[in-house]
Order: sequence, then C-alpha cells, then structure tokens
Amino acid sequence: MAKGKQDGSRLVYSTDSGRLCPQCHRAVADCVCGKDRPASIGDGIVRLHRETKGRGGKAVTLVRGLPLAGAELKSLAKALKKRCGVGGAVKDDTIEIQGDQRDTLKEELERRGFQVKIAGG
Repeated sequence: MAKGKQDGSRLVYSTDSGRLCPQCHRAVADCVCGKDRPASIGDGIVRLHRETKGRGGKAVTLVRGLPLAGAELKSLAKALKKRCGVGGAVKDDTIEIQGDQRDTLKEELERRGFQVKIAGG
C-alpha cells in the first residue's frame, strides 16, 4: 500500500526541506500562505495549566494550544479575563489569567467550540 493521503497521514517534516506548512504543505521558507498561515496547530487540544513558579507564590492559569494568532488571540484573552473578572496578559501565543480559573475557563472555551483538557496539578 502506498503511503500518503490514502491512509489518512500527511507529511509534516522532510529531511530535504525541514518543517512543512500545515496549510500549503510546502517548506516553511517557501510557504505561499504568508500571514494567513495558522499559528502552531499542535494536536488541536487547548490545555489549561496552573503555575506559580516565578510569581511569588501567586497562581496563574495558562491557556496553551489555541489555534489563534494576533488580534484574535488578544480578543479571546480579553473576553476570558472579563468572564473570570480578573486581569491577565498574552505572551508568546499563551494567555495568562490571574488566579486558578481552570474550571471557569474550561466551561467558557468548550462553549466556544474548543476541545479543552486540564493539564498539570
């Protein structure tokens, strides 16, 4: 049986050209999608982490794995902060929400159509 689209798999890395664009399936350097190329898609699952490291013992909820970029990510962060009634920030494709808000964020993100998992302790 020939490998390729018949068995449902698709090439994501080639030793000849390196990482491939998930949208146009060309080398990232030769991508024709430009700014329309999606952010890191990952496995399609949004993960919620609780972290206190480097924050003076204060808990922060991290939202990772969102397939959004730029203005869409910032508008979602604003809506999530408003829903939780707390502050937060967007750093490197990760949304940081003050406090342990994992349950509230899980409900809200699932309502918006994302597949969500609570990760870590």
